[in-house]
Amino acid sequence: MVFYNDKEGIKAMTGYRYRGEEVEQAAGGLVEWGIKGGMGFLPVHESGGKRFVEGRAGAAYSLWIKNRCRSRVEVVLSVDGLDVIDGKSASFAKRGYVIAPGETLEVKGWRTGWDSVARFEFSSVGASYANQRHGDARNVGVVGMAVFGEKGVDPWKWMPREVNTRQTANPFATER
Repeated sequence: MVFYNDKEGIKAMTGYRYRGEEVEQAAGGLVEWGIKGGMGFLPVHESGGKRFVEGRAGAAYSLWIKNRCRSRVEVVLSVDGLDVIDGKSASFAKRGYVIAPGETLEVKGWRTGWDSVARFEFSSVGASYANQRHGDARNVGVVGMAVFGEKGVDPWKWMPREVNTRQTANPFATER
């Protein structure tokens, strides 16, 4: 989960502590993700164990996710409490995007058709997509992601740590 606000709002909420890592690992390292603006990943601030992304009113942004594991994952994404695929209330039970091993996904807005999206844009609470479309602004300012592994597949199998353990194995173990 990541919260977002403008510079003044983040200062009020965090005391303006800068973290510096715009991309973060999630789901135990299965994926990494961040929020991109026009010039790359947006600045991140941290306070009280929460992450805050700094946005500018009217600026477009996108959600960037990379699958770091060796199996497919499904990611269910929400912005302002709305599912990014259908623009309705978000839920863990909804379908998400499937990302192949090593691949990335960039979601630029709420899907409004097969070939069209309503772009993500930083705005005031009153002008938010959630408020304008549904009259509900209670979850404005938060981005969420749930990650699900492929059924019956161990997503950790053959990750770098396991590969390194096997590559450095000693055929004649020494006593401890």
